[in-house]
Amino acid sequence: MDLNLSISNISKTYNSKKVLNNCSFVFEKGNIYCIVGPNGSGKSTLLRISALLEEADDGKVAYKNGDNLLDDSTDLRRKITLVFPRGGLFNTTVFKNCAYGLNLRRKAQGYIKEKVEEALREVGLAHKMEQNALTLSSGEAQRLALARAIALEPDILFLDEPTASLDPASVIIIEKIINMLKKKRHIIIIMATHNMFQVQRLANEVIFLYNGEVVETANVKDFFENPKDERTLRFINGEMIY
Repeated sequence: MDLNLSISNISKTYNSKKVLNNCSFVFEKGNIYCIVGPNGSGKSTLLRISALLEEADDGKVAYKNGDNLLDDSTDLRRKITLVFPRGGLFNTTVFKNCAYGLNLRRKAQGYIKEKVEEALREVGLAHKMEQNALTLSSGEAQRLALARAIALEPDILFLDEPTASLDPASVIIIEKIINMLKKKRHIIIIMATHNMFQVQRLANEVIFLYNGEVVETANVKDFFENPKDERTLRFINGEMIY
């Protein structure tokens, strides 16, 4: 069944400054998309608008599942989860932190237990279910934030700098989890990252933003080996500030 998220002609202005200008793209099921660009290029803003956390000045976000098209934010919001680099954890157990979103949705307790335990197993935290979440390491806390998101069984998972400030061992674990989610759950994964090596390891498709515009989109091999735009080449070569 066709599954995609489309952004059409998205524009956004803050304090008279154009942050995004007429951005369009279609994200499809089973792929990892990496949004890259220099600081101030609009990556986080595009991510937040696509995840319906912020409204665009112009344009539309829509979700298609088979013949069903959703552009109503209430219905679409149920399909989407966004994980921040330092997702806020509560002063309670790992299990209760992971169950938070499901409790908000008033799911049955048996269902919550099943989904939380499954999600914690997938991120390697099942053995820490009863531990206080605030005692976790930074890497474990990020894995818990991922578990809390995937327990909701989203069709679209947004990740904003998912390994920022983590040690190399934790980065490897998080990247393995992201790849596992793509293969096992066949969801759309859209992430903003500064880590170009991570892009090469994870991405199917790359979206390069510069001054709020989509300059180039390509599969990961073509993006790095055969960029079409001179600005893309300069960015890949490290000639722009990240």
